[in-house]
Amino acid sequence: MREDRPRNLKDMLTEAKNTSELMVDLAYAALFYNSEDISEEVFRLEERLNGLVFDMRTLAILAARSPADSEQMAGILQVVQDIEKIGNAAYDIAKIVVKKLGIPPELLQDLPEAEEITVRVRIEPESALDGRSLEELDLPVETGMRPIAVRSGLDWNFDPDPEDVLREGDVLFLQGPPEGVAEVRRLAGAPVVVAEIPAGSTDPGPRDSEGLSEIERAVDILIEMKNLSEVAVGLAYSALLYYDAGLAREVVAIEDEMDEMRYRLERWVLLAAGHVEDPPRLRGVLHLATASEAIADCAMEMVWMVEEGEEVHPVLSAAVEESDEIVLKLTVVPGSPADGRTLGSLRLETETGMYVLAVNRGGRWTYRPRDSYTLKGGDSILATGAPEGLEPLAELFGQELEELGE
Repeated sequence: MREDRPRNLKDMLTEAKNTSELMVDLAYAALFYNSEDISEEVFRLEERLNGLVFDMRTLAILAARSPADSEQMAGILQVVQDIEKIGNAAYDIAKIVVKKLGIPPELLQDLPEAEEITVRVRIEPESALDGRSLEELDLPVETGMRPIAVRSGLDWNFDPDPEDVLREGDVLFLQGPPEGVAEVRRLAGAPVVVAEIPAGSTDPGPRDSEGLSEIERAVDILIEMKNLSEVAVGLAYSALLYYDAGLAREVVAIEDEMDEMRYRLERWVLLAAGHVEDPPRLRGVLHLATASEAIADCAMEMVWMVEEGEEVHPVLSAAVEESDEIVLKLTVVPGSPADGRTLGSLRLETETGMYVLAVNRGGRWTYRPRDSYTLKGGDSILATGAPEGLEPLAELFGQELEELGE
């Protein structure tokens, strides 16, 4: 077991979960910026994840000393396998850039609307970030971007503390709204970059009654698949944390919907191939759809224990609870600041660092609700994000911190 890796199973699971999620975020960032450098970060993380997975499997086997232990460890090994497969899917997404499989300009135009932006920036000598602590910089307030990892040479820090000091040469990874990217890069002394739209785009073909071309239809489905795959993973971890069979069933329903979306996407891509000058450029769309579907499949596999009523080992819940991004289940208290307001007006991501995975109203879930979604008293919310957002989020929803821990 390498010295730079955690030495107990819970900490290994926490780091593996954080690593796989960072890989997915960076893989999509590599697509958006058409950046082989960011793809290389994904490949570095894949090597580390492989080592963690090997060590976790070894510890799980050593810990199984009875039939009962074996049953519980089988559940842990299933989650370990799924975390590894999520990392593999991220690796495949990053290869779209390196292998030049083709990124339609329509996809680059829509990706920023799909989710938060993940940015990678190197700290330049004597920049505004060089030699200053994260607490002093207060980047979430100053830029809206929250630090999620720091790489110093080959050493990774997946849980940067406020007192951690940034040094020249460090590579900082952040997440947040797109408008914060330029400011972060300015502070780091790096040039501002924009998405590189591939040259040679052509007429994507005839448009339907709603004015959308075939490739635009495919890209719309692809963006929805990306969003749903990420929701499925968030719901899966929530199901494990709260041992919630209802959430487990939602994950299964999402996976079923992803299968149908994949079929529809393939049809639109085949129709579009007859109207573009370079049909092989559409390979990236199909490759990305396969990776998104694989991530949703992993989420479904994670929740089989909960769905079947099998006992979940406490180390799994503890690992999810202690990861970089916590998952919270809360209720909108009638009369609270959030009651009757839209998600957009609450500005949860910039004000708390948290975002809403799903809303349950009257027994029906809405995944990744839009900014125009109006919350009502009694709504149940699943939110995820940085632990620092716990207190302001509780205040908005009218709940005490003690209630959230129950």
